[in-house]
Amino acid sequence: MNVDVVEGFEPSRLKSLLEHLGTIEDPRDPWRVAHPLNEVLFLVVCATISDCEDYDIISDWGEERIDFLRRYLPYDHGVPGGRWLTILMNRIEPALFAAAFTAWVRETWPDKPDFVAIDGKTSRRSHDRALGKAPLHLVSAYATTAGLVLGQEAVSEKSNEITAIPTLLDRLGDNGGLKGATVSIDAIATNPTIAQKILDQGADYLLAVKANQPTLRAEMEAYFADAPEEMVETLIETDKGHGRIEERVVSVATDASWLRGDRRFPGELRMPGAASLIRVCSTAHTGNARRRDTRYFIASGCPDARSAANAVRGHWLIENALHSCPGRCLQARPLTDQKRAWGSQHGHCPTLRHQSGSRCQRQKVDQSKAKASSLQHHLP
Repeated sequence: MNVDVVEGFEPSRLKSLLEHLGTIEDPRDPWRVAHPLNEVLFLVVCATISDCEDYDIISDWGEERIDFLRRYLPYDHGVPGGRWLTILMNRIEPALFAAAFTAWVRETWPDKPDFVAIDGKTSRRSHDRALGKAPLHLVSAYATTAGLVLGQEAVSEKSNEITAIPTLLDRLGDNGGLKGATVSIDAIATNPTIAQKILDQGADYLLAVKANQPTLRAEMEAYFADAPEEMVETLIETDKGHGRIEERVVSVATDASWLRGDRRFPGELRMPGAASLIRVCSTAHTGNARRRDTRYFIASGCPDARSAANAVRGHWLIENALHSCPGRCLQARPLTDQKRAWGSQHGHCPTLRHQSGSRCQRQKVDQSKAKASSLQHHLP
């Protein structure tokens, strides 16, 4: 356990965290409370930042670091056990928990995000065959430039991402939180309702077009195949790393009026605010193997190939920086489904792991910048 990470946070940020956690209502009867809710939540968040992966370990961490915890709260009765923590966390309203985290992020890191990637992911080993529970599926919003998880929304077992994305957008867009940003979402959200929801928040959208929109994809393929060269701007990029060379050809056409107008057949997709069409043709070379792929996007911004390339790169970053990070995937213990045991039926576990993990990364970035600035200041 990295116990030094949380102590690296500025005291003012931890005190701010306490204030926001204090807005969460305690579901217990007051006369039965030995461990106040703010003490419990503060313990859980701090231990999670320090890489604790289940409530038994969190409890042990709290006992070892009780002096640190008592700098901020009394902890008159010490810290509770792991089983007790599991029961209490499962009783907390997840929407309130997520709202408290989001408010803390905005206050502590007030810079508005310039690019937000939204994507869904099923948590590994989060099913419960004995109880007939499906795996937990979360929709995450990731500020790619800042390296912060801005919020998450759990998807109901009888629903899909389409119902969770508008709720997440509303929460992120409170008080102009998305104004001026570009929001990218995978193909499941390529529809007029989601596009208009993003525009209503004062943001631009970048929406993928895949096989789930066969007519629209075919129209875009035909458009790029037949469009005159002067109507399409092209940019070629080359990346090298990890034994692979990838070349990307980014093409942008700004004649998208046919997508947002009324001159469409009944049932055809109309995208409000559509301003540009984007095609990305990539060729990846790994040793003697070669793989080609072509992706299409619709955007309300991205007026040129360079801005389109940056936006598409940000869209892919959520996969590499968040979903593919093994350190943030809670591993199951041999005798129990750990994610279900750790309150993840309500979405608390992945929210804590992802959001506090991203806070930790951002804290390290801030500290590195401060140290570099200090060194530069002292240089002759």
